[in-house]
Amino acid sequence: MTDREPLLDPVLDPSAMRKQYRAEGLSEQDLATHPMDQFARWFEDAARAALHGTIYEPNAMIVSTADATGRPSARTVLMKQYDTDGFVFFTNYDSLKGRDLAQNPHVALLFPWHPLARQVIVTGTAHRTGRDETAAYFRTRPHGSQLGAWASAQSKVIASRTELDTAYADLEARYPEDEQVPVPPHWGGFRIAPEMIEFWQGRENRLHDRLRYTARPDGTWTVERLSP
Repeated sequence: MTDREPLLDPVLDPSAMRKQYRAEGLSEQDLATHPMDQFARWFEDAARAALHGTIYEPNAMIVSTADATGRPSARTVLMKQYDTDGFVFFTNYDSLKGRDLAQNPHVALLFPWHPLARQVIVTGTAHRTGRDETAAYFRTRPHGSQLGAWASAQSKVIASRTELDTAYADLEARYPEDEQVPVPPHWGGFRIAPEMIEFWQGRENRLHDRLRYTARPDGTWTVERLSP
């Protein structure tokens, strides 16, 4: 931006925005042996904070992908499962992220738990979940969300909101509340198998704790401390 007056109100000036993070740190002795066990500990803290209104949607994560040429894109997606095999989310396979992952399975995840001054950063490889697993999750979705998976040609250009609402209304008439909605063939899950997981804890004076797990070929993990 050029030829603009600087913001006079410091409340609105991003260069003046700063927060002193909590002093409580993260040490190597505090870590679980397996990074997914450590993630479970932190996710429980985030979920409990959500119960008290401190965090909104603790399972929200930023998913960053890149196409075959390396052009990146990012969006917020809801994680729906995690275990020792990784992190799972569901989407339209024809969406931008679905097309990216079909060309380039390398992906990064970021859980931004700002009220706790914590982040979890994951890099890994995406694989589609099986259709049985996809169907099992699809059945747990609210009826409206099941219809929405059919109504939305995710990431495609549409003429208007009316086009989307009409498609949904047609599906609602075809599959009323007591009618089972079939699983769309273009919709399903991705499981992100982690290769690196970093746990970031905000500290005073920007001297944050950053502890990174990296997978070894034998399936064990090494832990390194990174400078903030």
